Amino acid sequence: MPHVLAFENESELPPISESVRLKPDIAMLYVGRFGSMLGTAPAMQKFYHHVARVAPTDATVLLLGESGTGKELAAQTIHTLSLRQNAPFLPVNCGAISPQLIESEIFGHEKGSFTGAERQHKGYFERANGGTLFLDEITEMPPELQVKLLRVLESGSFMRIGSNLEIDSDVRIIAASNRDPEQAVSEGKLRLDLYHRLNVFPLYLPPLRERTEDMELLVQHFLDELNLTYGTTKVMAPEALANLVTRSWPGNVRELRNHIQRAYILADQLIGVAALSPDMSDHVSNADLTLAIPVGTSLAEVDKKIIFATLQLCDGVKKHAAAVLGISLKTLYNRLQEYGLAEQLPDAEDERMLRAVDEKNVPGFTG
Repeated sequence: MPHVLAFENESELPPISESVRLKPDIAMLYVGRFGSMLGTAPAMQKFYHHVARVAPTDATVLLLGESGTGKELAAQTIHTLSLRQNAPFLPVNCGAISPQLIESEIFGHEKGSFTGAERQHKGYFERANGGTLFLDEITEMPPELQVKLLRVLESGSFMRIGSNLEIDSDVRIIAASNRDPEQAVSEGKLRLDLYHRLNVFPLYLPPLRERTEDMELLVQHFLDELNLTYGTTKVMAPEALANLVTRSWPGNVRELRNHIQRAYILADQLIGVAALSPDMSDHVSNADLTLAIPVGTSLAEVDKKIIFATLQLCDGVKKHAAAVLGISLKTLYNRLQEYGLAEQLPDAEDERMLRAVDEKNVPGFTG
């Protein structure tokens, strides 16, 4: 992707201001955390350095990178390290708002300005005054609205729908896209003049496959969050972590976080490879899936052997074993009790987690 990381030559950059140099967040850079972001890989260290340079200024920032790399966290970090840190930070997903409503959401409207406008509405620009407005998926913004956004960036003022009153705007803009902006311009998805206006300080967030050194740090962070939430002490098996490192992760950190959440739900105390999603268990051979049963064995005994073997294959993860067997988790527990496999029965933690999963109490992740 061309022209995505500003100022490759460090000598071109102004010195880091004292307002940023003294922040505790920056000091934590060397222990793996930078603001809301995690990582010690060289690509992330370089990214942090550029963020530290641009954060204390009012320069418009364009964050580029694949989906799931953490662009909103990066924008939040820039805001937190800026002089606007005590003012609002408002994220707007331009692709998630209806084209019929996005102008009203961004600029606001007056009462009676259109059908359904029963009261005055202040838009994001007005609510973010003095702070930072994060425009995610900027290439998804309708072209006609891009014209109005360009005008605000150039004039520093805007009007609510249905009003002729100019409202001054003191807002720092951070935009983001998971597309190559130059390609978006050539395809007519992004206006060239707006691209030039946004491309003051472009920053590129590396995909997870370019920072595999951070895998263990990220996995442990996500697992720590879940353990803290549910009062557990689950751990990731070394072979499971090794399996995670071999993946290409097209969904990047967001995809990794979702996998950790799923594995946490499926596993008991030790999170093994079997607790990961099926496509991450390719190392299991066909021989591991074979169970020899002599002719003449009773159906009850066959059932018992298959259940026990499946539990072993799934590293004791009962929810995963039930899915493999095609039965409900409750049915599996009933069978375990029937066959006298007392050591496989749920303990208090299992029962609590089962209720939590059934009630869908596990918080979602947006990464």
